[in-house]
Amino acid sequence: MRTGVWLVGARGSVATTSIVGALALRAGLTGPIGCVTELPEVRGPALPSFTDLVLGGHDVVTTPLAKRAEALAAAGVLPGRLVAALTDELAAVEPELRLAPTGGTQAERAAAIVRDLTDFRQRHRLARVVVVNVSATEPAPRPHPAHADPAALRAALTGPDEVLPPSSLYAYAAVTAGCPYVDFTPSTGLRLPALTALADEHRVPYAGHDGKTGETLLKSVLAPMFAMRHLEVRSWSGINLLGGGDGATLADPDANAAKVRSKQRLLGETLGYLPQGGTRIEYVEELGDFKTAWDLVTFAGFLGTGGRLQFTWHGCDSALAAPLVLDLARLTAAAHAAGHTGPLTDLAFFFKDPLGTTTHALADQWTRLCDLARRLHEGGTDAPRR
Repeated sequence: MRTGVWLVGARGSVATTSIVGALALRAGLTGPIGCVTELPEVRGPALPSFTDLVLGGHDVVTTPLAKRAEALAAAGVLPGRLVAALTDELAAVEPELRLAPTGGTQAERAAAIVRDLTDFRQRHRLARVVVVNVSATEPAPRPHPAHADPAALRAALTGPDEVLPPSSLYAYAAVTAGCPYVDFTPSTGLRLPALTALADEHRVPYAGHDGKTGETLLKSVLAPMFAMRHLEVRSWSGINLLGGGDGATLADPDANAAKVRSKQRLLGETLGYLPQGGTRIEYVEELGDFKTAWDLVTFAGFLGTGGRLQFTWHGCDSALAAPLVLDLARLTAAAHAAGHTGPLTDLAFFFKDPLGTTTHALADQWTRLCDLARRLHEGGTDAPRR
């Protein structure tokens, strides 16, 4: 099942790491550590293999992919030996990375994206193309009347206004082209009524949003523990320090606020209340593509006796995210092949702020993911989950 993976933000750190990882897996130069789809509970015949994946994408910059990979190797994100061994493979992907359309109306830009997606699918004889947004986090958009209705949105896009933020314009183009859409960022993407209606109209599945790779991953394990033990969480405060392009983007207050909202939803919906405290994100350029999170949790138990939990998480954001990007592309492609449409709620395991569900406990999300994988591998003939 030859499957296209079209990356929005294709020359960024996460996308470049995903591409190098996919090429290394295809060549047998590395093992699938970090790839959930290679665990026995999820692996199976419904998923496209790594050798089936054909890579392409859009970006606003033109830095050669090999140069981006070399820079990531120098920063300690990628093994230099892999980048050196994959010179020819990276050169083969380079022509598939296109400059993001600019100028004209948003309708014209969306049409150009659709042409690129359609040409990519036809040229490589692909069964389908999954569009994955791994671009920089956007501020929340200003409300617009056209966000509520597909017909009004189509008409508004032909005018001079920037009706949709970039992530949503890509979502619009993806579903219009019949492509499943995955949002690995906290940007708006498909979370507008007009766009979800269009996805239903074109019968494509979608998933998101905001990949869960660090601090929030731990919260999805620890918050249910407090709830199941009937312990009262009095406060939960976190500080996130990160560098790289994502950190620089999140130095913008509006983008920062969008990210914080995505990270905080889990606690309220898991505990049933919001404890004191919050999450702070700071850009520290020197950290590069690595990130550190420190959390302090205070809680009370029987007779009001208090306690504290502290944890520190340090990791490479791109290396944590890249295998999940490949997992999501494979699972979403299989769900599309099985006839699933609408939000893929069973992929909540991968996201901080999953669409279509309030299930945040990692163990419960894992059960649902395994159930989806089982149904897909058995033939996927049951009614699509909505």
